[in-house]
Amino acid sequence: MLTLRIRHRTTYLYHAPVRLGPHRLMLRPRESRELRLVSHEVTVTPAATVTWAHDVFGNAVATAGFEGLTDRLVVDSEAVLTLGVDPWPVFDIAAVATRYPFAYTDADWTDLGALVVPQYLDPERKLLAWAKGFVRSDPTDTLSLLKDLSSGVAQQIRYQSRESEGTQAPLETLARGLGSCRDLAVLFVEAARCLRFGARLCSGYLFRPDRATGNYEADSTHAWAEVYVPGAGWITFDPTNRSVGGANLIPVAVAREIWQVTPVSGDFIGASDAYRGLWVDLNVTPL
Repeated sequence: MLTLRIRHRTTYLYHAPVRLGPHRLMLRPRESRELRLVSHEVTVTPAATVTWAHDVFGNAVATAGFEGLTDRLVVDSEAVLTLGVDPWPVFDIAAVATRYPFAYTDADWTDLGALVVPQYLDPERKLLAWAKGFVRSDPTDTLSLLKDLSSGVAQQIRYQSRESEGTQAPLETLARGLGSCRDLAVLFVEAARCLRFGARLCSGYLFRPDRATGNYEADSTHAWAEVYVPGAGWITFDPTNRSVGGANLIPVAVAREIWQVTPVSGDFIGASDAYRGLWVDLNVTPL
């Protein structure tokens, strides 16, 4: 069992005072059998009225409302949690789903809904063809297929840290051969959906005890994916770090599309050139 403290500060600066609109905060780690939240506190400067709710995916979402003008916005989140994920998980996949292709039950198909449907245009079916390239036989082992797909993303797309907002479309990521963690996660999820898997995107934090290995820097927000397989449930795939299972991953939010899991989002009223910049400071440390 690993105990971690996460300090996450997001700072927006403006050249002149602006009026802040409501801001949506997704910063509270998702509790589960493997993750127990000991404490969590969000502090907003300037002072704000903060209300909490759960979205359709069960994520904890805070809304911060402001009054008056300000030339900066600082959102501090501090969490202490325990994480107990097996680094070598064994997935108890239902017998009917061990071989691909398989069929979800009618109930699962209905509940997965849009999570099975690709969200990006693929008029020439290039992404579909790329995804089918990992199907080695008919039928084939389901878990091996998904592992090969995740490894294929990591092998063909070189990781590139990118602080700019937005996410590349899957075909753009394939064409460039470069992408951030969120680009790789979106590519994997869309490819899995092309193969008729239910898949969703995850955002949160990565804790890496040994910072010398892996493609992704420690102490940063991170994005990865989950695929629903009957019996095993949601299986975690992190193509950026070529890992399967949730070891050292601290989920905050899951959703259908990547923009739905943005940690801090909102708008302001002010001069068109008022925005100065965004800075994120994050520290994930063991206790």
